Amino acid sequence: MLGLLAAHAGATKLELETQTTHLTGLPVGFTVRVLDVPEGELVPIETSIDGRSVDRRTLAAGEHEIVLEQLELSSGGHGLQVTSQGATAEASIRLIPAWLSILPPLVAISLALLTKEVLLSLFLGVFSGALFLNSWQPLTALARTIDHYVAPSVANPDQAAILVFTTLLGGMVGLISKSGGLLGIVDRIRPFATNPRRGQFATWALGVIIFFDDYANVLIVGSTMRPITYRLKISREKLAYIVDSTAAPVASVFPISSWIGFEVGLIAAAFVAVDIPFNAYTTFVASIPYRFYPIFALVLGFTIAVTGRDFGPMLKAERRARKTGKLLADDAVPLAKFDTEILEPPRQAPRRAINALIPILAVIVITIAGMYATGSTGLDRAEFQGTGAWLREVFGNSDSIAALCWASLGGVISAFGLALVQRIFTVREGIGAMVEGFKSVFMALIVLILAWSIGAVCDELHTADFLVGLAQGVISPQWFPVLIFLLSAAVSFATGTAWGTLGILMPLVVPIANGLSISSGLALGTEGYAAVLVGTISSVLAGSVWGDHCSPISDTTILSSTAAGSDHIAHVRTQLPYALSMGFLGMLIGDIPTAYGMSPWISLVIGAVVIVGGVLWLGRRVTNPPQTAVSAGES
Repeated sequence: MLGLLAAHAGATKLELETQTTHLTGLPVGFTVRVLDVPEGELVPIETSIDGRSVDRRTLAAGEHEIVLEQLELSSGGHGLQVTSQGATAEASIRLIPAWLSILPPLVAISLALLTKEVLLSLFLGVFSGALFLNSWQPLTALARTIDHYVAPSVANPDQAAILVFTTLLGGMVGLISKSGGLLGIVDRIRPFATNPRRGQFATWALGVIIFFDDYANVLIVGSTMRPITYRLKISREKLAYIVDSTAAPVASVFPISSWIGFEVGLIAAAFVAVDIPFNAYTTFVASIPYRFYPIFALVLGFTIAVTGRDFGPMLKAERRARKTGKLLADDAVPLAKFDTEILEPPRQAPRRAINALIPILAVIVITIAGMYATGSTGLDRAEFQGTGAWLREVFGNSDSIAALCWASLGGVISAFGLALVQRIFTVREGIGAMVEGFKSVFMALIVLILAWSIGAVCDELHTADFLVGLAQGVISPQWFPVLIFLLSAAVSFATGTAWGTLGILMPLVVPIANGLSISSGLALGTEGYAAVLVGTISSVLAGSVWGDHCSPISDTTILSSTAAGSDHIAHVRTQLPYALSMGFLGMLIGDIPTAYGMSPWISLVIGAVVIVGGVLWLGRRVTNPPQTAVSAGES
């Protein structure tokens, strides 16, 4: 919540803007605008809290950000006052205990895991944050939950575009189901996917192939492989895990994807801020071998698929699916559920894989073309040496969200058009199938909106700042990467966003890593300095993916449950042991030894051996089910 007050006297006018709620122990920031001051003239500005002067400086006309640090203020209300030459601007601020900032995500996550009621848990998480931010007034907090957090989450252009993309892709899935296209793919893959192991490997391979965007990856792979895993009696939890464990890991490490521009841009800005003379893109590439969690997650997914072994809650889910044929538990509430009667193809409809492949390829091609079109605008190709450099720059500057919206619309149009040309269904039947596809993802859209609302609450409560503060005081630069990995995972887990975590932490940790290295005698440009710097950057990138995988309020985790037709909390519970084990393995074998000079390639080889050996030792095979025919309406 922001307060804006203005006052003026004589020639000077002041405007003061600040968030009304702050955390104890953290800096108090505000914006002051100095108006009606002649050009070049400086005026004295004094800031007081509760009548006690805490800051003096001289400022020119314009807008200035002021941050007051090391203030010993107690919880409760305080008066903030800025004065200059008789002009005064005042605002009331309120301080709350810093530990309250982590309660909203903890409330949402804990209740979701305990009650399995995702929507209620998320709403109560948002409400608890609104309660802290609105002086513990429940009615005001309830109103602010809707108008200040939920509504703006829908109004945010990028987030609204994700909702549109998800809805349209759901409509495309409904259309290709009705046209018999998904059953055609089943027929094509059936000769290869003759058992659960091959079916899981096909799912993993498709997830790696669609590397350009994690959202597109999740929804395309999950929707395509759902009917195949149904026939093979692979649990919905397993399908959601394979989809989730390939999407963000492959998109985050591939040199050309929708992630690269965001990642490289953050690295470049951090280098400029502390005058580090390194190239951001080459540093990004150098960090790839150090991203142990995403790479180990891909290796584990591959190993589990080809060996057919599982452990922990996933083993129980797979045994249930094989022995009883129940791909979901009896009390499961899948995030996406299709009306099989509406989506069942007409009796005489051909089962042509092309009716699904063309719309899916349209989504892929239009996405890549859209990213190229938006990324190449205004760039001079002659400035770049080599095609690779040009393409990296194009994809790094692309608008992936807009491209995904165009792609999903293209997928809907092509799916509808193909079926109409072949007279598989009428216009009315096609609209019914498309609307059913829209309806299938409705719950997922609500969960996404509430998850974004939690993120907005965490932003106002400075949850990330509080967590960063807990990590301060690090002495040894060699231990800094692994601590940043843990911190990034904690922030990503609590806020449910990998990209948000990158945006929050990258500008903070790069200067710290630089300062720690130099103060410890690691000169700029030495191997030791580079190992700490690259390790820190890769830890932010890898840790954010790890926390995102473990968090039930993560958008990609939610979309994975949606695409697989899985109960969301069941997906989180079964995936968690796999994700946690890979995270700790990455720290023990990767982050710590490489910070002391060991080659990351040695860590990757050792890690792969440990993963394969661990799965063979701990994992147990599940008896394959007898072959059964897939239901025509299953999708």
